[in-house]
Amino acid sequence: MARFLSPSLLLLSAVLFSACGEDAPPGSDPAKPAAFTATQVSTAQSLAAAPGFADQSGGGIFATATGEAVRLRLDGTKAALAPHPQNKAPLGAVRATFRLGPHSALVETDSGLFLADQGWLIEPLWQEVLGTGIIATAQTADGAAWIAHPKGLFQIQGGALASLKLSGQPLTGITAMTAAPAEDGLAGLWFAREGRLNVVVASAPGVYQVRGSDAPFGSGETVRALAGLSAGTGTAGEVWVLTSTRLLQRNKNGWTPVSLPALPEQLLGSGRYLWARAGDRLFTYDADAKVWGSAQGLPSGAVTLLAADESGCAWVRVGDQALAISQTPAPRVTGMHQGMVVVEDGLVVQARLPPGTPPKSVVFQLEGQEITAAGPAFSMGGLEADGETLKAFSFSSLTSGGHALSVVSRFEDGTEARRQLHFTYQPISTVPSWARDIRPIHEARCAKCHTTSPGRPLNTYELWKSNAQLINAAVRDLRMPADGPLDQQGIALIQRWVSSGALP
Repeated sequence: MARFLSPSLLLLSAVLFSACGEDAPPGSDPAKPAAFTATQVSTAQSLAAAPGFADQSGGGIFATATGEAVRLRLDGTKAALAPHPQNKAPLGAVRATFRLGPHSALVETDSGLFLADQGWLIEPLWQEVLGTGIIATAQTADGAAWIAHPKGLFQIQGGALASLKLSGQPLTGITAMTAAPAEDGLAGLWFAREGRLNVVVASAPGVYQVRGSDAPFGSGETVRALAGLSAGTGTAGEVWVLTSTRLLQRNKNGWTPVSLPALPEQLLGSGRYLWARAGDRLFTYDADAKVWGSAQGLPSGAVTLLAADESGCAWVRVGDQALAISQTPAPRVTGMHQGMVVVEDGLVVQARLPPGTPPKSVVFQLEGQEITAAGPAFSMGGLEADGETLKAFSFSSLTSGGHALSVVSRFEDGTEARRQLHFTYQPISTVPSWARDIRPIHEARCAKCHTTSPGRPLNTYELWKSNAQLINAAVRDLRMPADGPLDQQGIALIQRWVSSGALP
């Protein structure tokens, strides 16, 4: 199997380090977190205090205390996960797991890197080029996946690695990284280097600028951790910076220092939720509601944040126990993920209920208006189980643009638990064909694995058509191609091709 490194990405401008004033601006925003009794789901698996991946539909992939990779379900039970039989490198002891997309993870082991997909750990083509030692990963709003490594800053581009360089030299020395809008609103990749804060933006396709930041650092103040929150409907995303002395938030209104009862030591962001650990205390911030919470009722012991997902759930290690915790027993969702571009008017979306007391009812809401959608699967759009009957609701009534979908569990005691997803609807305006639009994608990104092996054969129009729904779900959820997700245009083309009848 060939292994290669693609040409370096073109860098447009030099790094301009932050021109920070000697003193931080006076005053800060007191967070005043409200105490809540955390909803907890435990697992019998003993997890290592190492970074993990949390899937927003429930569960995740983690390193165990014995150095194995484990895939967990929403209820904490173990699911299938094994090395792919076509791998050449042995798996080795697992060090950590990193997020690449909504449903895809990168597992780092002593022997190299492996992509986790549908129960398999797959050796990527660029395995030997990069090697171990990942510092951080991030996916920017334009769909690009990034890896910060001691060798430099890399983007997964066309199934290969591309190195972002400055004046011909790799960007080494990165200590933290996250995705969030730049100060001018463009899709941004924030990183800390030599204690300073910088942001990468695309000024044109394949052309990137590395800019300094206007963060109001004081004398000697350095960056310790970064976390990014994605955009909501009509609301921009934001970046959070943990420095050596304080916590800073940057949204469309600029920079604001935020005062928690104690300075955090860990920071994780996902979707519209932020988690912060200060000693053995856990705080969470809901960017839609603009409120802070303080988790109560956890077991005693040292606390480590392992991963967070877009539903507002965090996986934590408390003493020797591993738990998934959240403010409420919010339902999860399959068929849609946070920030997704929807092109299908009959998309099937399903609610998945966490373990515990079942709700009295589960309802869908769109822009706050309730939608009639009967259980027990709580699907909406698309076809009923008989494959013929239309469901009660179709996305075809939506206008093009940003929307918010909520799934709400209502309980006998009058309480509610809510999962809200922000998405963009772009209805089909053109009808793609296999020969003109899809076959080039197959040849460029799919053929090397899906002609004979290791994946199922997909080298003809007939095979693509017969597997259209499986392919659609895999690329929509950013699980395929196995060596890195397609760009947004490729994903939209495949979705439109399937939705419009999979024409030859």
